[in-house]
Amino acid sequence: GVPIAIFVDKHTHEPLRDADVMARIVEILSHEGADAWYARPAQDFLGEKYKAEDYEQIMDVVDVWFESGSTHAFVLKARGLPVPADVYLEGSDQHRGWFQASLLESVGSQGFAPFKAIVTDGFVLDEQGRKMSKSMGNVTAPQEVNDKYGADILRLWVMNSDTSEDLRIGPEILKQQAELYRRLRNTLRWILGSLDGFTEAEKLPEAEFPELENLMLHRLWELNALIQKAVASHDWTGVYPAIHHFCSTDLSAFYFDVRKDSLYCDRVDSKKRRACRTVLDILHRCLTAWLAPALPFTAEESWVSRFGDNASVHLTLFPEIPAMWQNTALAETWSTIRTQRSEITGAIEAMRRDKTIGSSLQAVAVISAEAKNLLDDGATWADICITSGAGFGDANGATIAPGTKCERCWRVLPDVGSNKSHPTLCIRCCEAVAP
Repeated sequence: GVPIAIFVDKHTHEPLRDADVMARIVEILSHEGADAWYARPAQDFLGEKYKAEDYEQIMDVVDVWFESGSTHAFVLKARGLPVPADVYLEGSDQHRGWFQASLLESVGSQGFAPFKAIVTDGFVLDEQGRKMSKSMGNVTAPQEVNDKYGADILRLWVMNSDTSEDLRIGPEILKQQAELYRRLRNTLRWILGSLDGFTEAEKLPEAEFPELENLMLHRLWELNALIQKAVASHDWTGVYPAIHHFCSTDLSAFYFDVRKDSLYCDRVDSKKRRACRTVLDILHRCLTAWLAPALPFTAEESWVSRFGDNASVHLTLFPEIPAMWQNTALAETWSTIRTQRSEITGAIEAMRRDKTIGSSLQAVAVISAEAKNLLDDGATWADICITSGAGFGDANGATIAPGTKCERCWRVLPDVGSNKSHPTLCIRCCEAVAP
């Protein structure tokens, strides 16, 4: 501990008050550290003016809570840093420890709190909520996690946890985090692959985007609002689960699935494909930047893979998200469209179970009047239902697609073979492969 560096007169029991002695103590401790008080003989501090045998050298230490609570007086001003501190960070047990001692001492000596905000975290327990103990064999060592899974998995576990509460960790929980990580990593990999050869010249103006692309922009606007709130409040609880949910539900299970046909089969200059690739470019920049604080190695790998070894995501700022991307009405409409879509895909799955068809591209979606009121474009319904076509009827469902399977896009269409130069292709694919 820090010594109470004073001498007491053995006869009068009064502390020695001498500016020269105190200056000598300060000088020695400044150069040699607090341990010099215990290592050096008393005479070194007293000098020639006093005799060591006449004084008791106090060997008590400063109360540790008082000592820790005084750090604000020496850490910030001495280094030219602003006062008070932006944030104090410690465990939940410090509400009556460091936080309390710092607050009392600062208010008493300066008249204001030493911090603008405090952030507290809970304790790390095992998967059953028990305190970790070597004797119980339930300790999860960070280095072991790093060696087995990598540092990004451990960081992801932290960011997916509510650090204001006690945290649980163990083999099964880490396996779950590894699965979440794979989803995020695979999302970035898919985007990178789909952006191969993308240039600024290919970008499509946002004013020409289809509704589906505008929906993705709105979802990015929502995520950005969540992230900006976390930056301002220091509370990241729920942010990375929200990003994972977006990658899993909105991208992998919906947007990517719907737009794969356009990416792989449309002409390279088609507006739909250009709009998709433009959104993928935006998605890559946003997701990589947002994931960088939690997954620094993965995010850097994603950034460098696209922009070269001299680039670094950690030297960029979070992207500016335009307010015009917000479109709550569009999001509500498409939420209902996806509900209607689930009825159609349910009918398609029933046909697959019955062996009536082998894949959804062997079917034509049937769109109810209610669904048509939401979206009256049959081609778009065919896209989002991943069928070879769509027609309107009394109820949501599906029928067998008429025609022949195109060997390039796999859609079953009546126009396959209508171009004698490409007898196994549909008209769209003939145009795509034309020189």
